[in-house]
Amino acid sequence: MPRLHARRQWRIGRVPGWLALGALLATGAAQAASSAQLQRQREQFVQAYALAQQGDPAWKRDVAALRNYPLYPYLESAYLRHDLDRARGAQVRSYLARYSVLIPGRELRRAWLDRLARKQDWRQYLAFYAPDLGAAYDCRELQAQTAQGRKLTYHGAFAALWAAPQLPDACDAVLAQANAQGLLTPERLWDRIQRALRARAAGTLTQTLAWLPVAQQPGAQRLALALSDPAGALAQAGSWPDTEHAREAMTLALTRRARDDDDAARAAWQALRGRFELDAVQVDRIEAALALYQAVSLEPGSLRALAALPATAQTPLTREWRARVALAQGDWPAVLAAIRAMPAAQREAKEWRYFEARALAATGARTQADALWRALARDPTYYGFLAADRVRRPYALCPRDPPAQTAATAAVAADPGMQRAFEWYALHRLTHARREWDAALPGLDHAQRYAAVVLAHRRGWVDRAIFLLNHGDYLRDYKLRFPLAERTRVVRDAHRAGIDPAWAFAIIRTESAWISDARSGADARGLMQLLPGTAAQLARRNGLPWEGAASLDDPSVNIALGTHYLQHLADRFGAQWLASAAYNAGPAALQDWMAKRATLPADVFVATIPYPETRGYVESTLAFSVIYDWRLHQNPVRLSARMQPFGSAYAVPDAQAPRAAVVCSVEDLAAQGDAPPPAAASTQPAPSASVHAAAAGATP
Repeated sequence: MPRLHARRQWRIGRVPGWLALGALLATGAAQAASSAQLQRQREQFVQAYALAQQGDPAWKRDVAALRNYPLYPYLESAYLRHDLDRARGAQVRSYLARYSVLIPGRELRRAWLDRLARKQDWRQYLAFYAPDLGAAYDCRELQAQTAQGRKLTYHGAFAALWAAPQLPDACDAVLAQANAQGLLTPERLWDRIQRALRARAAGTLTQTLAWLPVAQQPGAQRLALALSDPAGALAQAGSWPDTEHAREAMTLALTRRARDDDDAARAAWQALRGRFELDAVQVDRIEAALALYQAVSLEPGSLRALAALPATAQTPLTREWRARVALAQGDWPAVLAAIRAMPAAQREAKEWRYFEARALAATGARTQADALWRALARDPTYYGFLAADRVRRPYALCPRDPPAQTAATAAVAADPGMQRAFEWYALHRLTHARREWDAALPGLDHAQRYAAVVLAHRRGWVDRAIFLLNHGDYLRDYKLRFPLAERTRVVRDAHRAGIDPAWAFAIIRTESAWISDARSGADARGLMQLLPGTAAQLARRNGLPWEGAASLDDPSVNIALGTHYLQHLADRFGAQWLASAAYNAGPAALQDWMAKRATLPADVFVATIPYPETRGYVESTLAFSVIYDWRLHQNPVRLSARMQPFGSAYAVPDAQAPRAAVVCSVEDLAAQGDAPPPAAASTQPAPSASVHAAAAGATP
């Protein structure tokens, strides 16, 4: 470049440079002021919301400052709901005119309708009713109509409610009214009884059978008994008449009893089969259930019983357990026969492709086995990693980490529902945040949903990606789907407990999907889903802080206790995969399984775990350990090295542990449903996925 040109360019650029600096400073100052204002609004809202929830009119003190704050509509709703008996209909109507479609508006409408129903003010109920509030409100709307002199009809709203297998107690009155009007004919009642049976809704069945003609009630009562007490039903079945519903009840009782005690069910079947004229479908159901639950227990003769079932009695479960029992027996020709007897769609599952290769290798067809394993090794899953280990291939982790579209990001940032969700998250009100997120999400297109996940991730709300990015190319968004949240704490606590941090991350990902306030039906809590009783024992044993069950929502408490529990199970059972099984199903269940499976190879043991949930849990935690190990250390310990045989002492993988290279080739990309960009169209392996991650500024 000529010197004069260069000098001119410098001079021309100099003034805009100063202007740019001034603009940057002004922008920074504006952003700082905006951030400070938002923080003040948050503090004011928290105070005002607490006052509103207590019914204190002082919440109105900061109305002017909060009117443009995203969560402002929650204030008046909370105030009105605190004491609805003192609220006036005009106040509620005024609020709903402004905010009826918002969550606080719907909450206020429900609360107001509940009050009107208690007072049986059905005229006002109809005035305030709106659809899509739930079955209880729809039932009361019909009740209000009848109270106003309108007769029920079966079709329309009532028919839609009647089709549900279960209804809330609020519907009892309108159901009784329908029965009084003669709308619940025996045919309609039996239809509902059948729906209740399919849904295992014992309460619905009991309620409905009471409206049958007296002569028909015994048949329904036998079905109800078979559903709730299979053993009791079978004890009485010998005295039942050979009627259609008695046969149905006996079939139901036998299939349910087989799940709990297959020996008792088989004995009952032998005693009762000549007593009833069952049709072929019922016989098939019984024989399939008996054979299946005998197989789940790995009882002698179960493989033969499953193979002998006629085609009409076979189900996906009987076919898969035929293969699992053959695996447990080490009968590789029988494994091949069982897999090849599956329908094509079932046989193509990754699990059965892997074990078909295992069976081929065991029966001398190594070339065919290697071909199957090489193809499966392109899949970044539990069975894909195992297959890669069998043929010593790199792991095919092909990250996809596209930036969110600018327009989509702007649309999400401007969306009032998402603003409310993010504000509740910033205030650590996670239940409120999730409700607003779920309400806003249907209004976003695909690009905006992805942008929402990215924005949530930036704010530390990492669980949103796990639930949304669970299909298609999104499965390769490892940075978002396998977050390293609480990284310092997890790594530190895992090391203190003497376990592998990648395993701890995998347990958190599987247990709670990073929802810090997660609750299970059994009251397991927090990131690592600990029961309060177990947590209290762990705290005492290890000298860790414990302030009661509520403290399990605190990641610092939960992770410290959870990693020590993993260490306790690892010390007891040795291998990571066994300890993971105990973490999910409980040590007692694992001990029972080990009694019949302690000689099996680890991959076969996992495949024969009786509980599908635990089987999937062990597979997931092992695969997730690989992915988190890769995110932490680039080259992960091979999955097979994490599946130590029985009797091994647990040890954190060290520098000597066999590790897998991570390479994403063109073929791997294609196998994962993607095509490489033109520049990458080469037969040479692509750089390690961790290299791509480093270029992006974070691991995938």
